[in-house]
Parts: sequence; structure tokens; C-alpha cells
Amino acid sequence: MPSPNTVGIVKAQHHVFAVDAPFQLESGAELRPVTLTYETYGRLNADRSNVILVEHALSGSAHAAGYHTEEEQAAGKAGWWDDCIGPGKAFDTDRYFIVCSNVLGSCYGSSGPSSVDPQTGRPYGLHFPVVTIGDMVRAQIALLDRLGIDRVLCVVGGSMGGMQVLEMAAHHPERICAAIPIATTARHSPMLIAFSEVGRQAIYADPNWSRGDYYDRAVKPDAGLAVARMVGHITYLSEESMHKKFGRRLQGKERFGFEFDPEFEVESYLKYKGNKFTQRFDANSYLYVTKAMDYFDLSEPHGSLVAAFAHSTDIRFLVVSFTSDWLYPSYHSKDLVRALTAAGADVTYLDIRSSWGHDAFLVEVDTMTSLLSSFLDRLVREEGIALPDPVPVPEAPVPLGAQPGAQPGGQPGAQPGAQPGSQS
Repeated sequence: MPSPNTVGIVKAQHHVFAVDAPFQLESGAELRPVTLTYETYGRLNADRSNVILVEHALSGSAHAAGYHTEEEQAAGKAGWWDDCIGPGKAFDTDRYFIVCSNVLGSCYGSSGPSSVDPQTGRPYGLHFPVVTIGDMVRAQIALLDRLGIDRVLCVVGGSMGGMQVLEMAAHHPERICAAIPIATTARHSPMLIAFSEVGRQAIYADPNWSRGDYYDRAVKPDAGLAVARMVGHITYLSEESMHKKFGRRLQGKERFGFEFDPEFEVESYLKYKGNKFTQRFDANSYLYVTKAMDYFDLSEPHGSLVAAFAHSTDIRFLVVSFTSDWLYPSYHSKDLVRALTAAGADVTYLDIRSSWGHDAFLVEVDTMTSLLSSFLDRLVREEGIALPDPVPVPEAPVPLGAQPGAQPGGQPGAQPGAQPGSQS
């Protein structure tokens, strides 16, 4: 069912930049022009100091909250973090102005391999330059500049979103007041790189991939992308959650069929998730985004994590990990906390007990709401942020002649009305 505290119908917006001068990438390549698709929720206060920048994970998009159509709203198909963004939620849109943009290299409207190359008039494919987490963040800085936002109250994200949070804190500390990296890491371990490569190899092995040149073909590399997603999805769960969710139960039968079609519930679930993913994501974007995650290492070129955060000591950090997350185990966050503490930063750390694995930051709604709301309340107090005035709530309609303020003769007086802010 649709959430009662929703931002309602929202619309994606697009910022195009690097039109006259190219956008320089860390690889040395150039990109021109660049498009970032983004959404905003809530209202800016007078001095634009109540902004929260939300960063999405690997397969996420700018659509973090609300609904794009009334049909989606009726079906309850909301943005990926709608549980935490909206009136009265962790990121309260009655108090804050939330911005979420689709990252460079993705396939939800921002420039990526599926975008049209202006030089050829065809999709870039593998001619799109390889991008990094740093490139993604610098593109978002360009968006903030376009919106006239010099400094955000907070930047927050989980998984790859947390990498963007750390990148901004380390390399653009003057642009943020606080940072909330959730279930993330300051650098990919060999095991994480290995999982990424298995997914990429699945795509390479699909004969329909055609070295990335498949956009004008009826058949896409869906089989390879589905396998890549299946592998990735396993890492988002935990053994305990898989026991609870599936156990060794069979799907639609009581005994083994002694065949090779999916028989266990967990097999059917992974196949379903993999196939569904191909309906909304691009195989080439999967290659680009996972490669960006593998390249990410905040200790380079500084030599250490402590050195990386040498200029981040004015930022307040809330670092969050989950006990059952084996994709980014808690020791990744503890290494980060030690480095931030050594650098002299203000750090709060919570290792939350949960059985939901890496996906816990999307599932543990009550815990996240309490935690994030408390941290943001502290920020508002300490920074002296003036929040927007509350939006008046319309009174329930009453019969003509009985309305509050009705004048003799049944003529109603002025009625209070809602004054919604920007929700596009």
C-alpha cells in the first residue's frame, strides 16, 4: 500500500553541463556534454542550509522517493528509499530539502554507455570513457553549483552511495557539514573485486553482448546480466536471512524432480530477481559502475586513510555498519572510524545488530529512522539551522453555512489552504 507520509507525485529533472568546455575525468579522458538526472523533495529554507544530498547504490537511480505516476502510487511502487524520505520520516521533507541524482555511467537518464554519443549519433557503448567514484562526485558538485547550493547540511548513502559520501568528505570537505556513510568501505578488498569480476565475466560471456554494441538489436545480453545480478544479490543477503526466507523448501512441489530446472525456493527467487533486473538496468552500465567501485581506494594517492581525511576534521561523521553484512563487514567501517579519529574528526559509530545482511540499511526502517533523525536533530541544533515554516494543513470540508468563520447568510470566510513546496 502507498505510504501515508509520501512526497506524492514527483518529476525527474535534468542538468546539462560541460557544453562549451569538456568535463575532465580522472582517467584523462574528456566528456562533453554531461547530463545528470536528479529529483528533489521538500523545501529550501531562506539561506539554503537545510539540504541533504542522498547518494544511491550500484543499481539505484535519482528516484529515491515518491511516485512518477498516479498508477505507481496506487500500486505502492515508490522510490528506492521512500521508507526514509517524506513528511515525518528520517529525512523529513517538512524540514529538509533532499537532492538525489543518478550517477555518471548509469542508465537512468545521466550520461552513460547507453547515452547517445554526439559525435556519432549512436549510443556510446564501450566508447563511453571509464568513470570513477571521484568523477561521479565532481559531477554532483556541478549540479549543486547549478542549484545555488554552496554547502549541504548532510550527505548520506549506503553501499556505493557510502563511497560517494566518503569521496566528498575527503576531497570536497568545504561542501558538507556532516557525512553519513552506511554499510560501505573506503576501498574494495580483493574479495569484493573478485565478486565484481564474476558479474562482468557473465556479461562478457553472453554472445548477445557483442562487446557492448547491442543497443540497436532486438536481443540484449540479458542472460549475462541476470547471472551478474544473481551473484550480486547473494552478497546483499546473509546466511541467517536466507535460512529464514527460504530454508531448503522446494518451489511448488513436495519432493525432488531429479532434473535441472529450479526446484528450491532460493533458486526460483534468484532467477526471478535476475530476470527482473534485466527489465530496468543496462548491462554496459553494470560494467562501468562496478569498475568504478573496484577502482575506489581513498588511501591513494595519500598513502593512508588518515592522510585522506586530513582536511575533513570540521565534518561530523555518523558511520553505520551491520553485524550480518558480509559484503562490507563491520571491520571496513571500524578501519574508517579509526582513521577518522586519528585525523581528529568528530565521529559517531554504530554497528547495528541485524540479520538482514548488506541490505539492512534498506530494511531496518525503524532503526534507521530513529538513528538518522537523532543525528540530524543534533546537526540542526549545533549549526543553528533555520528550518522552513510548517506547511498549513487544510481543514476537513464541512457543509456550507457551517464552515468556520461563516458569515450571516451562509457566506464562508477565508479557509486555510496548503502551500506545497517543490516536489519535482
